[in-house]
Amino acid sequence: MFDVGETGAFLPLQQSAVYAAAVTGCGARVRWLEGGVLAVERGRLRLVSRVALDRAGLRRLALWPGLTVVTPEDGVAGLGLVPLVTPLHHAVWALGPDLRAGMARNWRGHLRQAERAGLRVGRGDAGTLEALIAAEAAQRARRRYRALPDGFTRALPAGALRLWEWRQAGAIQAAMCFVVHGQSASHHLGWGSAAARAAGLHQPMLVQAAEALWTEGVRWLDLGSVDAEQAPGLARFKLGTGAALKRLGATCLVLP
Repeated sequence: MFDVGETGAFLPLQQSAVYAAAVTGCGARVRWLEGGVLAVERGRLRLVSRVALDRAGLRRLALWPGLTVVTPEDGVAGLGLVPLVTPLHHAVWALGPDLRAGMARNWRGHLRQAERAGLRVGRGDAGTLEALIAAEAAQRARRRYRALPDGFTRALPAGALRLWEWRQAGAIQAAMCFVVHGQSASHHLGWGSAAARAAGLHQPMLVQAAEALWTEGVRWLDLGSVDAEQAPGLARFKLGTGAALKRLGATCLVLP
């Protein structure tokens, strides 16, 4: 079960000023509604993602001359809500001073093995981001999954990005990009070559990034969606960190 506990409220990326800046940079129109709710509007369509409201609050979002589609942060149903897409699950990692305590035994074992091999992970820069965008796009085409467009990544405020890389013989063989939004952060992009996968590089890179985020005041890390049927290995990797499974509400057409 997902629980924000006592460390403060988890903030989804889609309800942050960072997301608003990126969407605006891509040419879309954003609007901050009552209660600090972020909406993206395209013509007569209003999209609201990852918002924590009850049914009455969701229906108030539809009080405008257009269509409103909402993905609530929690399960909400009832009159005025027409389900369009079944609920997704996300892995949300509550960070702390001892991240290893909550890890699955095998996950922690792979981490120790990689650390004993002396793998050195470093901070990335703008060049890392461009290499990651290109490599992840090729990976996406090969594996046939969807993601936000490259333009969105480039439109994210540079100050919100945290980049990590691993090089071998001077060439980037793995990289990760995280987006910081308040006391929360989101894993945005990740890629690793065959050499990186063979070395078990992803565990130490993710942990080093999470520890650095904790040090700068981040308390929640959204590792992204979890699909145990379509991508069981990736689901085990995310949940092996000790992250909790967060079930979102169904994406709905909302009637006023």
